[in-house]
Amino acid sequence: MKLAAITLSAQGLKIAGILKKHIPAMDIYVHKDVRIIRGCLRFAAVMDLVAEIFERYDGLIFVAPCGVAVRAIAPHLRNKKKDPGVVVVDVLARYAVSVAGGHEGGANDLALRVSNILGAEPVISTTTEAVKTIIVGVGCRRNAKARSIIKAVNAALGMAGQKAGNVRYLASADIKRNEKGLIKAAGILRMPLRFIASAEIRNTRLDFKSSEFVREKTGLPAVAEPAALLAGRRTKLLLPRQVIESVTVAVAQESSL
Repeated sequence: MKLAAITLSAQGLKIAGILKKHIPAMDIYVHKDVRIIRGCLRFAAVMDLVAEIFERYDGLIFVAPCGVAVRAIAPHLRNKKKDPGVVVVDVLARYAVSVAGGHEGGANDLALRVSNILGAEPVISTTTEAVKTIIVGVGCRRNAKARSIIKAVNAALGMAGQKAGNVRYLASADIKRNEKGLIKAAGILRMPLRFIASAEIRNTRLDFKSSEFVREKTGLPAVAEPAALLAGRRTKLLLPRQVIESVTVAVAQESSL
């Protein structure tokens, strides 16, 4: 996936630089008035830039106000199956918003990818995703096998009386970001995988059961329960943590207002 980040400010450039550390092939475009780091590309007007590069990339990440991105891409939107996915990130990296090309353009997946890197909240409003309310928290040992994780997730859903099609996210702590078995399991299950920042787990006041064993191994009070609760809004536990083949799982559900 060929990606570009576009920003107008020094704060935005800092965020784009963090993204590039995790996505080395990504191009960064920064406004000419910002002092840039080596390897960035300058532009004078965002409207002109987007007109020039819109069809060159599979995804565009604006680290800029949402209105700027919308006005810049609007004249060029033609086909949701061919247009690049567009994501907007605010300059404090609070949110990664899927703006255009949600499913077909890959913006939903890109928003989640960006949020996992930055510790931001992914904002995905496509109806097929918004109506899903189940989050499965997963904690696993290093180098856990995908088949064990899949078995644990399916077992947890069964115990909670839920279907796989209702799952919005698999969720874990950011220390599990490079666990190949977890990533593979999420792909096989076709469930988006969200990583929650360790600091957020440590600092949350949400009620969950802590584990001294997990604390000793990871420095966190727990993984499965807080990850499930923190990956959504207005969440409650449907299934407290269960250990299945050395994989810890918990199931939470979001509620509407």
